[in-house]
Amino acid sequence: MTWFFTEDADAFRAAAADLLAAEAARNTAVLTLMDRADRLGWWAEPDGRVTGVVAVFPPREPSFGAVTVEAARALVLPEGEPPTAVRGETAAVEAFAEATGRPWTVTVRMRLFRLGELTPPQPAPAGRARVAVEADIPFTAVWAREFARDIGEDVTGKDFTGHVTERVTDGRLVLWETPDGRPVSMASVSRTIEDQARVHLVYTPPAERGRGYAAGATEAVSRAALDSGATQVLLFTDLANPTSNALYQRLGYRPVTDHLTVEFRGEPAPVSG
Repeated sequence: MTWFFTEDADAFRAAAADLLAAEAARNTAVLTLMDRADRLGWWAEPDGRVTGVVAVFPPREPSFGAVTVEAARALVLPEGEPPTAVRGETAAVEAFAEATGRPWTVTVRMRLFRLGELTPPQPAPAGRARVAVEADIPFTAVWAREFARDIGEDVTGKDFTGHVTERVTDGRLVLWETPDGRPVSMASVSRTIEDQARVHLVYTPPAERGRGYAAGATEAVSRAALDSGATQVLLFTDLANPTSNALYQRLGYRPVTDHLTVEFRGEPAPVSG
């Protein structure tokens, strides 16, 4: 049993194809972000079956997909690089973090949801949904930066224009606008891979919150994902935000599994004796 690594996304997909297809929901982060990873890894059992996958993002941050606790505990980054953080399902992250022997701190607790029957918000918010266009990029880039800051990311010096442009170009960013045409909320969806797509970047400026606009944008982008052929529509919520967790469940999303993000601080504790 061992980890194998590659920088070639096609080679990774070929090696881990069965697990990626069988556990598309649990592998959503790896599937939707693997083209941006520094390295991709898979854990092979003695009989050749792949029972775990991981994507390593800069700066040395492994993100687990479906993986056994044993595989998570055994992960060592190529060239022995010490991780700066790790994210994934709770049991796997805790096993990996404890195996490093380094101090670590939980920074985010997330819950993965999967859409059951899409239920429009009641009452419906005023206004309508529309697909974002090129002219919307400047302000949606600002919104994306504020979204990242709100979920705890360090946005110092970061420009989110490219991040938003890709989604606008693909038609994957939806805005909710008031009856007079003023944009007040946004939501995006990933490309559909292995029949799954993930809703993300749901953001409403503080002055516009409490009017149901995020529900309208999320329902619209979820429906668009279904219409594009996704059989599983997923999203992550921060467990520290009961408002968003309740919102998504009213729209028909149901819990799948809990996730952790932890950061490492310092070196392994010295072994006594």
